[in-house]
Amino acid sequence: MKAQTENLTNKRVSIETEKQNFEGIVLESYDANIILVKLNSGYNVGIEKNKIRKINILKQEKKEKVLVRDIKTEKTAKDEVAIIVTGGTISSRLDYESGAVKPLTKPEDVIAIAPKINDIAKPVIESPFMVFSENMNHEHWKKLALSVEKFMNKPNIKGIVILCGTDTLHYVSSALSFMLKDVSKPCVLTYSQRSIDRGSSDSALNLTCAVYAALSDIAEVCIVGHATSNDNFCFCLKGTKVRKMHSSRRDAFRPINTKPLAIIYEDGRIEKTSEYKKRSNAKAKAEAYFDDKTALIKWHPNSTPDIIDFFIEKGYKGMIIEAVGMGHVCADGKLSWLEKIKKAVKKGIVVCFAPQTIYGSVNPHVYSTARELEKAGVIYLKDILPETAYVKLGFLLGKEKNIENVRKLMLENLSGEFNERISERDFLV
Repeated sequence: MKAQTENLTNKRVSIETEKQNFEGIVLESYDANIILVKLNSGYNVGIEKNKIRKINILKQEKKEKVLVRDIKTEKTAKDEVAIIVTGGTISSRLDYESGAVKPLTKPEDVIAIAPKINDIAKPVIESPFMVFSENMNHEHWKKLALSVEKFMNKPNIKGIVILCGTDTLHYVSSALSFMLKDVSKPCVLTYSQRSIDRGSSDSALNLTCAVYAALSDIAEVCIVGHATSNDNFCFCLKGTKVRKMHSSRRDAFRPINTKPLAIIYEDGRIEKTSEYKKRSNAKAKAEAYFDDKTALIKWHPNSTPDIIDFFIEKGYKGMIIEAVGMGHVCADGKLSWLEKIKKAVKKGIVVCFAPQTIYGSVNPHVYSTARELEKAGVIYLKDILPETAYVKLGFLLGKEKNIENVRKLMLENLSGEFNERISERDFLV
Protein backbone atom coordinates (compact mmCIF):
# COMPACT_ATOMS: atom_id res chain seq x y z
CA MET A 1 0.00 0.00 0.00
CA LYS A 2 1.30 3.46 -0.91
CA ALA A 3 2.19 5.57 2.12
CA GLN A 4 0.19 8.73 2.76
CA THR A 5 2.30 11.59 1.40
CA GLU A 6 -0.14 14.50 1.23
CA ASN A 7 -0.23 17.58 3.50
CA LEU A 8 3.13 16.91 5.08
CA THR A 9 4.86 20.21 4.28
CA ASN A 10 6.52 21.78 7.35
CA LYS A 11 5.96 18.63 9.44
CA ARG A 12 8.74 16.65 11.10
CA VAL A 13 8.58 13.06 9.91
CA SER A 14 10.40 9.75 9.84
CA ILE A 15 10.33 8.04 6.45
CA GLU A 16 11.01 4.36 5.88
CA THR A 17 12.10 3.24 2.39
CA GLU A 18 13.25 -0.05 0.98
CA LYS A 19 16.92 0.68 1.69
CA GLN A 20 17.10 3.21 4.55
CA ASN A 21 15.25 5.53 6.92
CA PHE A 22 15.21 9.34 7.02
CA GLU A 23 14.18 11.89 9.60
CA GLY A 24 13.66 15.60 9.11
CA ILE A 25 11.30 18.40 8.09
CA VAL A 26 9.28 18.12 4.88
CA LEU A 27 9.87 21.04 2.53
CA GLU A 28 7.75 22.22 -0.37
CA SER A 29 8.67 20.13 -3.41
CA TYR A 30 8.44 21.24 -7.03
CA ASP A 31 8.14 17.63 -8.21
CA ALA A 32 4.87 15.89 -7.39
CA ASN A 33 6.63 12.52 -7.33
CA ILE A 34 9.28 13.58 -4.81
CA ILE A 35 9.14 14.35 -1.09
CA LEU A 36 11.82 16.89 -0.19
CA VAL A 37 13.17 16.56 3.36
CA LYS A 38 15.64 18.72 5.28
CA LEU A 39 17.60 16.22 7.35
CA ASN A 40 18.87 16.86 10.87
CA SER A 41 22.34 17.32 9.35
CA GLY A 42 21.10 20.38 7.46
CA TYR A 43 21.23 18.76 4.02
CA ASN A 44 18.17 18.29 1.81
CA VAL A 45 17.26 14.95 0.27
CA GLY A 46 14.64 14.08 -2.34
CA ILE A 47 12.80 10.78 -1.82
CA GLU A 48 10.74 9.15 -4.56
CA LYS A 49 7.19 8.60 -3.30
CA ASN A 50 6.87 5.17 -4.90
CA LYS A 51 9.81 3.92 -2.81
CA ILE A 52 8.34 4.98 0.53
CA ARG A 53 7.00 2.19 2.73
CA LYS A 54 5.92 4.15 5.76
CA ILE A 55 5.75 7.72 7.05
CA ASN A 56 5.37 8.68 10.70
CA ILE A 57 4.59 12.24 11.72
CA LEU A 58 6.75 13.10 14.71
CA LYS A 59 6.04 15.49 17.53
CA GLN A 60 6.61 19.02 16.24
CA GLU A 61 9.54 20.70 17.94
CA LYS A 62 9.26 24.22 19.21
CA LYS A 63 10.57 26.82 16.85
CA GLU A 64 14.22 27.41 17.60
CA LYS A 65 15.64 30.87 17.63
CA VAL A 66 19.07 32.13 16.82
CA LEU A 67 20.76 33.06 20.05
CA VAL A 68 21.59 36.74 19.87
CA ARG A 69 24.05 38.26 22.29
CA ASP A 70 23.32 41.88 23.15
CA ILE A 71 25.72 44.23 21.42
CA LYS A 72 27.20 46.73 23.85
CA THR A 73 26.86 50.19 22.44
CA GLU A 74 28.67 52.17 25.12
CA LYS A 75 31.91 53.83 24.13
CA THR A 76 35.01 51.74 24.71
CA ALA A 77 38.68 51.92 23.82
CA LYS A 78 38.20 49.23 21.16
CA ASP A 79 38.70 50.10 17.51
CA GLU A 80 35.53 50.49 15.47
CA VAL A 81 35.01 48.17 12.52
CA ALA A 82 32.22 48.71 10.00
CA ILE A 83 30.31 45.52 9.21
CA ILE A 84 28.24 45.78 6.03
CA VAL A 85 25.62 43.03 5.81
CA THR A 86 24.39 42.15 2.29
CA GLY A 87 22.95 38.65 2.74
CA GLY A 88 24.12 35.16 1.86
CA THR A 89 24.52 32.03 3.96
CA ILE A 90 26.63 33.83 6.58
CA SER A 91 23.60 35.96 7.43
CA SER A 92 21.00 33.20 7.06
CA ARG A 93 19.47 30.65 9.38
CA LEU A 94 17.14 27.66 9.28
CA ASP A 95 13.50 28.56 9.86
CA TYR A 96 12.26 25.65 11.98
CA GLU A 97 8.63 26.31 11.09
CA SER A 98 9.09 25.89 7.35
CA GLY A 99 12.41 24.07 7.21
CA ALA A 100 13.67 26.64 4.74
CA VAL A 101 16.81 28.76 4.97
CA LYS A 102 15.94 32.43 5.41
CA PRO A 103 18.01 35.60 5.86
CA LEU A 104 18.38 37.03 9.34
CA THR A 105 15.90 39.83 9.76
CA LYS A 106 18.20 42.13 11.73
CA PRO A 107 21.79 42.87 10.69
CA GLU A 108 22.79 43.05 14.35
CA ASP A 109 21.93 39.36 14.75
CA VAL A 110 24.98 38.53 12.67
CA ILE A 111 27.25 39.45 15.58
CA ALA A 112 25.93 36.41 17.43
CA ILE A 113 27.68 34.25 14.84
CA ALA A 114 31.08 35.10 16.33
CA PRO A 115 30.65 36.69 19.78
CA LYS A 116 34.44 36.96 20.10
CA ILE A 117 34.48 39.95 17.78
CA ASN A 118 32.88 42.01 20.52
CA ASP A 119 36.05 41.49 22.53
CA ILE A 120 38.39 42.71 19.79
CA ALA A 121 36.45 45.50 18.09
CA LYS A 122 33.39 47.67 18.31
CA PRO A 123 31.09 46.74 15.39
CA VAL A 124 29.26 49.45 13.46
CA ILE A 125 26.48 47.78 11.47
CA GLU A 126 24.97 48.80 8.14
CA SER A 127 22.87 46.91 5.62
CA PRO A 128 22.42 48.72 2.27
CA PHE A 129 20.50 45.70 0.93
CA MET A 130 19.87 42.02 1.73
CA VAL A 131 20.06 39.63 -1.23
CA PHE A 132 21.59 36.27 -1.98
CA SER A 133 24.68 36.74 -4.12
CA GLU A 134 23.16 35.08 -7.19
CA ASN A 135 20.64 37.94 -7.20
CA MET A 136 23.29 40.66 -6.98
CA ASN A 137 24.04 42.74 -10.04
CA HIS A 138 26.13 45.76 -10.97
CA GLU A 139 23.69 48.14 -9.29
CA HIS A 140 24.33 46.36 -5.98
CA TRP A 141 28.09 46.56 -6.60
CA LYS A 142 27.83 50.33 -7.11
CA LYS A 143 25.78 50.81 -3.95
CA LEU A 144 28.24 48.68 -1.99
CA ALA A 145 31.23 50.66 -3.31
CA LEU A 146 29.60 53.90 -2.11
CA SER A 147 28.98 52.38 1.35
CA VAL A 148 32.62 51.33 1.59
CA GLU A 149 33.82 54.78 0.49
CA LYS A 150 31.79 56.38 3.27
CA PHE A 151 33.26 54.16 5.99
CA MET A 152 36.78 54.22 4.59
CA ASN A 153 36.88 58.01 4.91
CA LYS A 154 35.61 58.04 8.52
CA PRO A 155 38.61 58.52 10.86
CA ASN A 156 36.97 56.47 13.64
CA ILE A 157 36.56 53.38 11.42
CA LYS A 158 39.61 51.11 11.48
CA GLY A 159 38.47 48.81 8.67
CA ILE A 160 35.48 47.38 6.82
CA VAL A 161 34.05 43.84 6.79
CA ILE A 162 31.41 42.86 4.23
CA LEU A 163 29.20 39.79 4.72
CA CYS A 164 28.20 38.36 1.35
CA GLY A 165 26.98 35.19 -0.33
CA THR A 166 29.57 32.91 -1.90
CA ASP A 167 28.22 32.18 -5.37
CA THR A 168 29.31 35.48 -6.91
CA LEU A 169 31.65 36.66 -4.15
CA HIS A 170 34.70 36.86 -6.44
CA TYR A 171 32.71 39.06 -8.84
CA VAL A 172 31.90 41.37 -5.92
CA SER A 173 35.53 41.51 -4.74
CA SER A 174 36.65 42.30 -8.29
CA ALA A 175 34.03 45.03 -8.65
CA LEU A 176 35.13 46.72 -5.42
CA SER A 177 38.79 46.34 -6.42
CA PHE A 178 38.20 48.38 -9.58
CA MET A 179 35.56 50.78 -8.27
CA LEU A 180 37.48 51.84 -5.14
CA LYS A 181 40.43 54.16 -5.72
CA ASP A 182 43.10 54.97 -3.12
CA VAL A 183 42.05 52.22 -0.73
CA SER A 184 43.51 53.35 2.59
CA LYS A 185 42.15 50.70 4.98
CA PRO A 186 41.30 47.00 4.85
CA CYS A 187 38.13 46.17 2.90
CA VAL A 188 37.44 42.54 3.80
CA LEU A 189 34.74 40.33 2.31
CA THR A 190 33.81 37.16 4.17
CA TYR A 191 31.26 34.41 3.84
CA SER A 192 29.94 31.08 5.03
CA GLN A 193 29.54 27.92 3.02
CA ARG A 194 27.38 26.33 5.71
CA SER A 195 24.62 28.02 7.68
CA ILE A 196 25.07 29.06 11.30
CA ASP A 197 22.54 26.39 12.40
CA ARG A 198 24.93 23.59 11.49
CA GLY A 199 27.70 22.33 13.73
CA SER A 200 30.08 22.38 10.77
CA SER A 201 29.40 26.04 9.99
CA ASP A 202 32.46 28.02 8.94
CA SER A 203 30.94 31.39 9.81
CA ALA A 204 32.48 31.95 13.27
CA LEU A 205 36.11 31.47 12.22
CA ASN A 206 35.63 33.38 8.96
CA LEU A 207 34.01 36.38 10.64
CA THR A 208 36.52 36.44 13.51
CA CYS A 209 39.50 36.33 11.13
CA ALA A 210 37.84 38.92 8.87
CA VAL A 211 37.63 41.36 11.79
CA TYR A 212 41.31 40.75 12.61
CA ALA A 213 42.09 41.47 8.94
CA ALA A 214 40.07 44.70 9.18
CA LEU A 215 42.25 45.77 12.11
CA SER A 216 45.49 44.92 10.27
CA ASP A 217 47.67 47.01 7.95
CA ILE A 218 46.40 45.23 4.79
CA ALA A 219 44.95 48.13 2.79
CA GLU A 220 43.46 45.96 0.07
CA VAL A 221 40.11 44.65 -1.10
CA CYS A 222 40.38 41.01 -0.04
CA ILE A 223 38.42 37.86 0.78
CA VAL A 224 38.99 36.09 4.11
CA GLY A 225 37.84 32.51 4.67
CA HIS A 226 38.83 28.98 5.63
CA ALA A 227 42.22 27.93 4.23
CA THR A 228 41.58 24.23 4.92
CA SER A 229 38.56 22.07 5.69
CA ASN A 230 39.52 22.28 9.39
CA ASP A 231 38.90 25.15 11.78
CA ASN A 232 42.58 26.05 12.08
CA PHE A 233 43.20 29.26 10.12
CA CYS A 234 42.00 31.47 7.27
CA PHE A 235 43.55 32.83 4.10
CA CYS A 236 43.44 36.51 3.21
CA LEU A 237 43.14 36.54 -0.59
CA LYS A 238 43.55 39.39 -3.08
CA GLY A 239 40.18 40.50 -4.44
CA THR A 240 41.12 40.18 -8.13
CA LYS A 241 43.09 36.90 -7.84
CA VAL A 242 40.62 34.66 -6.04
CA ARG A 243 37.91 32.27 -7.18
CA LYS A 244 35.33 29.90 -5.71
CA MET A 245 36.71 26.48 -6.65
CA HIS A 246 34.26 24.13 -4.92
CA SER A 247 30.50 24.15 -4.49
CA SER A 248 30.38 23.17 -0.81
CA ARG A 249 33.82 22.82 0.82
CA ARG A 250 34.59 25.30 3.56
CA ASP A 251 37.91 26.14 1.90
CA ALA A 252 36.25 26.78 -1.45
CA PHE A 253 38.01 30.08 -2.20
CA ARG A 254 41.56 29.72 -3.49
CA PRO A 255 44.25 32.12 -4.71
CA ILE A 256 44.78 31.87 -8.48
CA ASN A 257 48.24 32.29 -10.04
CA THR A 258 49.47 33.85 -6.81
CA LYS A 259 49.92 33.27 -3.10
CA PRO A 260 47.59 34.42 -0.30
CA LEU A 261 48.28 37.88 1.07
CA ALA A 262 48.36 36.47 4.61
CA ILE A 263 47.39 33.65 6.94
CA ILE A 264 45.13 34.67 9.84
CA TYR A 265 44.58 32.65 13.02
CA GLU A 266 41.66 32.74 15.44
CA ASP A 267 43.86 34.24 18.16
CA GLY A 268 44.66 37.23 15.93
CA ARG A 269 48.10 36.19 14.69
CA ILE A 270 48.71 37.28 11.10
CA GLU A 271 51.50 35.82 8.98
CA LYS A 272 52.36 37.81 5.87
CA THR A 273 52.83 35.53 2.85
CA SER A 274 52.83 38.03 -0.01
CA GLU A 275 53.28 41.73 -0.70
CA TYR A 276 50.30 44.00 -0.18
CA LYS A 277 49.45 47.70 0.03
CA LYS A 278 49.57 49.16 3.53
CA ARG A 279 47.45 51.69 5.35
CA SER A 280 47.71 55.33 4.32
CA ASN A 281 46.01 58.65 4.87
CA ALA A 282 44.72 58.78 1.31
CA LYS A 283 41.12 59.77 0.72
CA ALA A 284 39.30 56.83 -0.84
CA LYS A 285 36.96 57.44 -3.75
CA ALA A 286 34.27 55.22 -5.23
CA GLU A 287 34.10 55.27 -9.02
CA ALA A 288 30.78 53.46 -9.29
CA TYR A 289 30.68 52.71 -13.01
CA PHE A 290 29.58 49.64 -14.93
CA ASP A 291 28.19 49.10 -18.43
CA ASP A 292 25.93 46.07 -18.49
CA LYS A 293 26.36 45.71 -22.26
CA THR A 294 29.36 43.51 -21.42
CA ALA A 295 29.36 39.77 -22.07
CA LEU A 296 31.26 36.79 -20.67
CA ILE A 297 31.27 33.96 -23.21
CA LYS A 298 32.71 30.46 -22.89
CA TRP A 299 33.95 29.00 -26.18
CA HIS A 300 33.57 25.23 -26.49
CA PRO A 301 33.88 22.65 -29.28
CA ASN A 302 30.91 22.80 -31.68
CA SER A 303 29.91 26.29 -30.45
CA THR A 304 28.43 28.38 -33.24
CA PRO A 305 30.09 31.68 -34.15
CA ASP A 306 26.59 33.10 -34.63
CA ILE A 307 26.56 33.87 -30.92
CA ILE A 308 28.80 36.85 -31.75
CA ASP A 309 26.07 38.18 -34.05
CA PHE A 310 23.60 38.05 -31.16
CA PHE A 311 25.73 40.36 -29.02
CA ILE A 312 26.40 42.70 -31.97
CA GLU A 313 22.66 42.98 -32.67
CA LYS A 314 21.91 43.61 -28.99
CA GLY A 315 24.33 46.54 -28.92
CA TYR A 316 26.98 45.07 -26.66
CA LYS A 317 30.18 47.08 -26.27
CA GLY A 318 32.54 44.45 -24.91
CA MET A 319 33.08 40.68 -24.80
CA ILE A 320 35.30 38.53 -22.64
CA ILE A 321 35.75 35.15 -24.33
CA GLU A 322 37.01 32.25 -22.24
CA ALA A 323 39.45 30.72 -24.70
CA VAL A 324 40.99 27.27 -24.43
CA GLY A 325 44.66 26.43 -24.07
CA MET A 326 46.91 29.45 -24.40
CA GLY A 327 44.14 31.48 -26.03
CA HIS A 328 42.42 29.64 -28.85
CA VAL A 329 38.96 29.29 -30.36
CA CYS A 330 38.04 27.57 -33.61
CA ALA A 331 39.52 29.67 -36.44
CA ASP A 332 39.14 27.28 -39.35
CA GLY A 333 36.19 25.60 -41.08
CA LYS A 334 32.46 26.29 -40.88
CA LEU A 335 32.54 26.83 -37.11
CA SER A 336 35.38 29.36 -37.24
CA TRP A 337 34.90 32.38 -34.98
CA LEU A 338 37.54 34.41 -36.79
CA GLU A 339 35.33 36.35 -39.23
CA LYS A 340 32.67 37.07 -36.61
CA ILE A 341 35.33 38.39 -34.23
CA LYS A 342 36.68 40.65 -36.99
CA LYS A 343 33.15 41.89 -37.58
CA ALA A 344 32.67 42.66 -33.87
CA VAL A 345 35.98 44.55 -33.68
CA LYS A 346 35.05 46.61 -36.77
CA LYS A 347 31.80 47.53 -35.02
CA GLY A 348 33.86 48.99 -32.18
CA ILE A 349 33.29 46.15 -29.73
CA VAL A 350 36.19 45.41 -27.37
CA VAL A 351 36.95 41.68 -27.67
CA CYS A 352 39.26 40.10 -25.09
CA PHE A 353 40.48 36.57 -24.37
CA ALA A 354 40.93 35.21 -20.84
CA PRO A 355 42.18 31.72 -19.91
CA GLN A 356 39.47 29.09 -19.65
CA THR A 357 42.07 26.98 -17.83
CA ILE A 358 41.83 29.41 -14.86
CA TYR A 359 45.48 28.82 -13.99
CA GLY A 360 48.21 29.95 -16.36
CA SER A 361 48.17 32.67 -18.99
CA VAL A 362 46.91 33.24 -22.52
CA ASN A 363 49.69 34.06 -24.99
CA PRO A 364 49.21 35.05 -28.66
CA HIS A 365 52.85 34.47 -29.60
CA VAL A 366 53.13 30.67 -29.35
CA TYR A 367 50.74 29.21 -31.95
CA SER A 368 49.70 30.57 -35.34
CA THR A 369 45.97 30.46 -34.50
CA ALA A 370 46.45 32.87 -31.60
CA ARG A 371 48.63 35.17 -33.71
CA GLU A 372 45.87 35.32 -36.32
CA LEU A 373 43.25 36.12 -33.68
CA GLU A 374 45.40 38.86 -32.17
CA LYS A 375 45.84 40.34 -35.66
CA ALA A 376 42.04 40.37 -35.93
CA GLY A 377 41.90 42.67 -32.89
CA VAL A 378 41.60 40.31 -29.92
CA ILE A 379 43.19 41.59 -26.69
CA TYR A 380 44.99 38.80 -24.82
CA LEU A 381 44.58 39.35 -21.06
CA LYS A 382 47.51 37.31 -19.74
CA ASP A 383 46.67 35.43 -16.53
CA ILE A 384 43.56 37.38 -15.53
CA LEU A 385 40.58 35.40 -14.24
CA PRO A 386 37.63 35.44 -16.70
CA GLU A 387 35.27 36.79 -14.04
CA THR A 388 37.74 39.52 -13.08
CA ALA A 389 38.18 40.38 -16.77
CA TYR A 390 34.40 40.66 -17.20
CA VAL A 391 34.08 43.03 -14.25
CA LYS A 392 37.09 45.09 -15.33
CA LEU A 393 35.79 45.51 -18.88
CA GLY A 394 32.30 46.47 -17.68
CA PHE A 395 33.81 48.99 -15.27
CA LEU A 396 36.00 50.60 -17.95
CA LEU A 397 33.21 50.71 -20.52
CA GLY A 398 31.06 52.50 -17.96
CA LYS A 399 33.79 54.97 -17.04
CA GLU A 400 35.65 55.68 -20.29
CA LYS A 401 34.09 57.33 -23.34
CA ASN A 402 37.00 56.54 -25.65
CA ILE A 403 37.13 52.87 -26.75
CA GLU A 404 40.85 53.10 -27.48
CA ASN A 405 41.41 54.11 -23.87
CA VAL A 406 39.43 51.05 -22.80
CA ARG A 407 41.54 48.78 -25.00
CA LYS A 408 44.72 50.28 -23.57
CA LEU A 409 43.58 50.11 -19.94
CA MET A 410 42.50 46.46 -20.29
CA LEU A 411 46.21 45.61 -20.52
CA GLU A 412 47.25 47.80 -17.60
CA ASN A 413 47.52 46.31 -14.12
CA LEU A 414 44.94 48.49 -12.38
CA SER A 415 44.17 46.42 -9.26
CA GLY A 416 46.67 43.58 -9.19
CA GLU A 417 44.66 41.52 -11.69
CA PHE A 418 47.81 40.48 -13.58
CA ASN A 419 50.76 38.57 -12.16
CA GLU A 420 53.73 38.98 -14.47
CA ARG A 421 55.71 36.17 -12.85
CA ILE A 422 53.69 33.02 -12.22
CA SER A 423 55.45 30.41 -10.10
CA GLU A 424 54.82 26.68 -10.37
CA ARG A 425 54.30 26.81 -6.61
CA ASP A 426 51.22 28.98 -7.12
CA PHE A 427 49.30 26.14 -8.80
CA LEU A 428 46.52 24.67 -6.60
CA VAL A 429 47.67 26.49 -3.46
